[in-house]
Amino acid sequence: MKLGQFRYKLPQELIAQYPAKHRDESRLMVVHKKTGKIEHRMFKDILDYFDEGDVMVNNNTRVFPARMYGNKEKTGSIIEVFMLRELNAQSLLWDTVVDPARKIRIGNKLYFGKNDELVAEVIDNTTSRGRTLRFLFDGTHEEFKKLIYELGETPLPKYITRPVEPEDEFRYQTIYAKHEGAVAAPTAGLHFSRELSKRLEIKGINMAELTLHIGLGTFRTVEVEDLTKHKTDSEQLIIPGVTADMVNEAKANGRRVCAVGTTVLRAFESSVSTSNHLKPFDGWSSKFIFPPYDFQIADSLITNFHEPESVLLMMTTAFGGYDLIMEAYQQAIKEKYRFFCYGDALLVLT
Repeated sequence: MKLGQFRYKLPQELIAQYPAKHRDESRLMVVHKKTGKIEHRMFKDILDYFDEGDVMVNNNTRVFPARMYGNKEKTGSIIEVFMLRELNAQSLLWDTVVDPARKIRIGNKLYFGKNDELVAEVIDNTTSRGRTLRFLFDGTHEEFKKLIYELGETPLPKYITRPVEPEDEFRYQTIYAKHEGAVAAPTAGLHFSRELSKRLEIKGINMAELTLHIGLGTFRTVEVEDLTKHKTDSEQLIIPGVTADMVNEAKANGRRVCAVGTTVLRAFESSVSTSNHLKPFDGWSSKFIFPPYDFQIADSLITNFHEPESVLLMMTTAFGGYDLIMEAYQQAIKEKYRFFCYGDALLVLT
């Protein structure tokens, strides 16, 4: 398939700038792949589509305040630094993206905080926008991380054009977030409230977890028309043995396995045995999925409505069927669903 097949026109006013007042009261579109039927519900109605013994798998990655603003030495120019991942905890080396990148050279120093509490030196160019920074800090690693939390802000996507607000600190985070390392939230999980999770548990639906630390690679612009030539950045993935066992048992018993988010769907497909069982995993994944693709583990997917030409839209169409999902998107626009990370949800049942 070609990149152009994933374009669609989205009215700007449908890009959600704020989350729904209550997590589980977003709208929910339900797409039945076998029949082509499309339903319009509320997210808390998801209870109606799952039964005792079914398994939902969540991504328990935790977003950290990855966006910081520094001043370049001598000129004082404001530079946005997006902290991607720590390369070396001992020497405080970080992989970052800087903007505007053209102003930053190897050897430049950046100063953070009103009183220059933190200083970083650029030691390498990794990509046109990527830079490796070494932070110059005398305290402990714990003190360094505390400072990052004080100086950094919640890394809301750029399509949210308003300033970051205090509420974003917990609303741009799932209620089950545990392991720090993501620079973007696994947005399908943002719809789960504690009350809904309890009701799912009472109904006998099993909740399992894995960890995929979402990096900017998930959102990197696809710049090639031929999708087979697109490369994604690697992201750290951990699938515990207990999760693999729970998923495999559900499959063996004919129960539903639901991927809560495209990150979970991709995690599944990164660690499948030849007998179509989920294997425990601890490593890195750069899996890129687009139609046509034969999924081996999940038979249902909860996701949000994604950007045109994004790898997340490509994965959703691969799972639900290209024509049906693109039709669902047109219906979502017509029905004024809210799009992207703070928007409404889509449940695809195969």
